Amino acid sequence: MIKQRSQAIMRSKWFMPLFCLGLGAAVLAASWLGGHPGEGVFGLLVMAGFGLFLLLAVGNETVRGLTTGRDERFAQIDLRATAVAGLTLIITLIVAWLVQVAQGHTGSPYYWLAAIGGLAYILAIACFRWRG
Repeated sequence: MIKQRSQAIMRSKWFMPLFCLGLGAAVLAASWLGGHPGEGVFGLLVMAGFGLFLLLAVGNETVRGLTTGRDERFAQIDLRATAVAGLTLIITLIVAWLVQVAQGHTGSPYYWLAAIGGLAYILAIACFRWRG
């Protein structure tokens, strides 16, 4: 019952726009606390604008497929896009670490972020392997 209810909430056309608005509010609060309220307002506006785009574009097949109307095809598209984004981030972290080390720095925080990504990858491989 709870699982069905949470899936229904996440499939609502309002979930992602409201999530974007909430994330924008978190950006605003964090920036405000950090002494940069202008950047926070900008972040809120960007996230609110993206949420509005998702709300207005709900009739678009791609937006609907990646938000409310997920099927096998869009699940595969999302999986591949996530893999490309993850690979891009790992490569970027490795390059940033190499640049920092070549400049005589410790490479922090890039090395521990890359290590977390590598560990997550190894754990995912193990989990998916054991799950069958």
